[in-house]
Amino acid sequence: MSRPRQFLRHTGLVMWKEALQLSRDRGLLPLILVVPVVQLIMFGYVVGSDVRNLPTAVVDQDNTTMSRKVVDAFTGSTYFTVVARPGNESGIKPLMDGNQVTVAIMIPRGFENGVRAGRSMPVEVVVDGSDSKTSQVAAGYSASILASLSSMLYPAKPGVSLSKVPGVDARVRVLFNPSVSSVNVMVPGLMAVVLLISGTTVMAQAVVRERERGTLEQLFVTPISRTEYLFGKILPYAVVATVQISVVFVVGTLWFRVPFNGNLLVVGTASLLFMLTTLGIGLLISTISRTRQQAQQATMFILLPSFVLSGFIFPIESMPAIIQPLTLLIPLRYVLVALRGNFLKGSGFADLWPQFLAMTVFAVLVFFTAVWRFRKRLAD
Repeated sequence: MSRPRQFLRHTGLVMWKEALQLSRDRGLLPLILVVPVVQLIMFGYVVGSDVRNLPTAVVDQDNTTMSRKVVDAFTGSTYFTVVARPGNESGIKPLMDGNQVTVAIMIPRGFENGVRAGRSMPVEVVVDGSDSKTSQVAAGYSASILASLSSMLYPAKPGVSLSKVPGVDARVRVLFNPSVSSVNVMVPGLMAVVLLISGTTVMAQAVVRERERGTLEQLFVTPISRTEYLFGKILPYAVVATVQISVVFVVGTLWFRVPFNGNLLVVGTASLLFMLTTLGIGLLISTISRTRQQAQQATMFILLPSFVLSGFIFPIESMPAIIQPLTLLIPLRYVLVALRGNFLKGSGFADLWPQFLAMTVFAVLVFFTAVWRFRKRLAD
């Protein structure tokens, strides 16, 4: 047999063997087929969407027909949705600290009288800068709406220069991140992402690797109990993850000058709860995976929705209404809000209690379910 024909025959046999092995792998094959479809759906719906329905607070101290036109101009754009009406400016900060509103519109007393008298009147728009992309978009939308409103309330007169025509004095300011620097938002988010990758990927791969090599069975002929093995397996990765987020914190605050206005206790508690969740996810993946390829695909199936739907890359407000309820099932969403809020706003446990409640529920359910299933798998 000639050498080229021999090469093709041997290559074909190896290909046939691999195809048979792949077709018999009931865990890996569905993941290979499902992951691209999930990627297409999520990126197709999320990436190309505009930021809309931003939760907005209105402080209308004039409460006149003219001031209501200002509010209607914002709500009619579909970019802003009024969810709160505090009585004064002091009511805005608690709403932003608790992540209940992203934008606040303040209309001063005497606004209508000033417009009718032909005086320039201020309208102040306050934007939460803890999400740099959302704050940039919100500030741009607000400036555009106020410019259009100004031309309507102060129509140009024949023979009068536009530079001399009064108008709405648009005052847009960004709280917590005045420079709208993306690195100020990215560093707290990276702390959570590092925990997610370390806890999920490394934990799942480490257990499956031992099962593949047969060392798992060898350990159980020693005096080591299953509980001792489990905690001995988990604790080193917990320590590694702690070191990693500590490095991110130190480098972010000292080198990149990210402002830290919060409390280390809040950051530590949020990180610990999320670490338990990610370690639990890694253990769960190890119970359903027999090979490292299966574990890798299952991990991607978890990580991709977490990155896309958590608000780490794309604002949740930009997602279609049918997609937004799904983000409530993503643990990364809650720790991002907690870390960013504490870093930039100084939000405490009282402001972030919904996030801490959700993280506690995820930590308890995911971690202890994973431990139970893993011990049961070892016993089987």
